[in-house]
Amino acid sequence: MFDNLPLWPTAASVHARYEDWLFIFLTLVSVAMTVLIFVVIAVFAMKYRRRHGREATQIEGSLLLEIGWSVAPFGVMLVMFAAGAVLYFSMRTPPQDSAQVYVVAKQWMWKLQHMEGPREINQLHVPVGRNVELIMTSQDVIHSFYVPAFRLKQDVLPGRYTTLWFRATRPGTYHLFCAQFCGTMHSGMIGEVIVMEPRDYQAWMSNAAPSGSLAQSGATLFQQLGCNTCHRSDVQGRGPNLAGVFGNPVQLEDGRTVVADENYVRESILVPAAKVVSGFKPIMPSWQGQVNEEQLNELIAYVKSLNPPPAGEAVTSGAPGGTAQSPLTK
Repeated sequence: MFDNLPLWPTAASVHARYEDWLFIFLTLVSVAMTVLIFVVIAVFAMKYRRRHGREATQIEGSLLLEIGWSVAPFGVMLVMFAAGAVLYFSMRTPPQDSAQVYVVAKQWMWKLQHMEGPREINQLHVPVGRNVELIMTSQDVIHSFYVPAFRLKQDVLPGRYTTLWFRATRPGTYHLFCAQFCGTMHSGMIGEVIVMEPRDYQAWMSNAAPSGSLAQSGATLFQQLGCNTCHRSDVQGRGPNLAGVFGNPVQLEDGRTVVADENYVRESILVPAAKVVSGFKPIMPSWQGQVNEEQLNELIAYVKSLNPPPAGEAVTSGAPGGTAQSPLTK
């Protein structure tokens, strides 16, 4: 409807049309109320202006009128709130079947890696009609991932992960911007989201020639750092067993319970004494400054791969070579 209008970006995601209609509704209501208020003020100013020999008289209020002009705007505001809340929670709740892509923002580029392994810089290839979740962090300052055609913008923060998801609805190449001033070359921190037909995307993925999946790289790094000597799959490990941990509640030594998400795993690697698991001692060394953002993503992807697959899916291993034995075993 709006594709041919100037200054109106193409709507290329499942949320874009809903966001456009909500924006139009808010604009129309605001314009209508503004015009109504100014018209009433102008009419009253002319009709009840000061005249010679005319004195002001007390006008008794109308209860029905008072209720009417209170309830009607309240109802309109509730519609706005409900529509905005539904859209917000939909945009902030990635579907379970989303393809995950890790994003690292850096002055002044976007570094992206698919779970299957391919890496990209300032480009993101995705298939049309597929849910895609972006797990993002910054290597230096605050950035913001913004794709106008998808009506999506999410701040990317150093030291933690933020997420957003989308489902592209039409093939094409769409602009990617950093919407947060991040330094002298901020205007040059641009990229592209390339939406492809599923067949073309599979061909691109095959030609990307990955050296291994993100989880496989994490499994190799897990062993190289010696993590498997403490995080074992038996009861003899000096650290907790990581199999099946991700996404589940974890009981801490101080009595708290937290969910083992990306930020929890990240903090446990960099500041292990911050949240000590119940039954274990704070003996794990900090890896702050020894692993970079890409390596953190690999380790987190590996921990994710230790969860049992959903019912009906084939069992695969994140270990190099595809062996069934967990590298947690010493």
